[in-house]
Amino acid sequence: MTTTREAGPVQADLLSRARAGDGAAFRALTEPHRRELLVHCYRMLGSYQDAEDALQDILLAAWRGLGGFDGRASLRTWLYRIATNRCLSVLRTAARRGAKEWDIPGVRPPAPTRRGEVVWLEPFPDALCDAAPPPGPEVRVEQAESMSLAFVTALQVLPPRQLAVLVLRDVLGFPAREVADLLDTTVEAVKSALKRARAGVPRRPDTPVAGSPDENAVVARFVRAYEAADIDAVVALLTDDVFLSMPPLPFEYEGAEAAGEFLGALFGAGRRYDLVPTRANGQPAFGAYLRSPSGHSQATGLYVLGLAGDRIRALTRFENTVLPWFGLPRTVPKR
Repeated sequence: MTTTREAGPVQADLLSRARAGDGAAFRALTEPHRRELLVHCYRMLGSYQDAEDALQDILLAAWRGLGGFDGRASLRTWLYRIATNRCLSVLRTAARRGAKEWDIPGVRPPAPTRRGEVVWLEPFPDALCDAAPPPGPEVRVEQAESMSLAFVTALQVLPPRQLAVLVLRDVLGFPAREVADLLDTTVEAVKSALKRARAGVPRRPDTPVAGSPDENAVVARFVRAYEAADIDAVVALLTDDVFLSMPPLPFEYEGAEAAGEFLGALFGAGRRYDLVPTRANGQPAFGAYLRSPSGHSQATGLYVLGLAGDRIRALTRFENTVLPWFGLPRTVPKR
């Protein structure tokens, strides 16, 4: 990860103009980093909406503080310093959104296995991850893994400083000394925090490559079974230790039997659904639409699949309010 002085006459000219109050020059300087900063904020906060809010605060702070940028590190590193500390402030001071009460009309769920802790979790559209920069030399966590819902959820239960260190070191590949500078701490403290953080984050199981024939085969079987309301066929695709969650509802179901009971309730009273494909967090995802006699299926939520080999190890349901982030409509024509 470079820490060299920003170089080039164009860069120097933009920096000079931005410091003089030229907003267009400032946007030209920061726009190449905007999307990766949004992704960084999402990893730290676990919420797409919170990440967008944080990014606006970060850019405002950078605009106001540009006169203090001395060029000893790259502009990108300086922006990451602002972003990381802004996210740490949010994690330490902001009240996170609480759990919702069950509110799915006509569905009476079975007793959950447990109640979730990270209920503010939100999905992140894959379309916003396609401009990620090349990883640094010290990256340990693959980019696909670093955006998975399982990884992002695990990050949220870490202490804020450990979370920041893990993301900066293992995901972005910043050297320990740079991370120490970013967080105003020592290299020894960074190494200690990283060791503890790694112990708290499980590694991702074997997952098919995105868009591969293996992934497509599992997804196709799931769609056929789900749209046919064939609960047995859906359950047959689940791993024995499958985990089903539905933030911001706190209900969680562990194990294929418990997940099957929940899906049975969802398909009760003859309900049938259509699935519209998308991708979230590097994983297959679907807008779910409840079929209606009116001729249009109504959006009920978004499902994200976590795969392990040729089975589904995690199924996460989000509310229909997230669908616009993925370009999905509120209704689709009846098939």
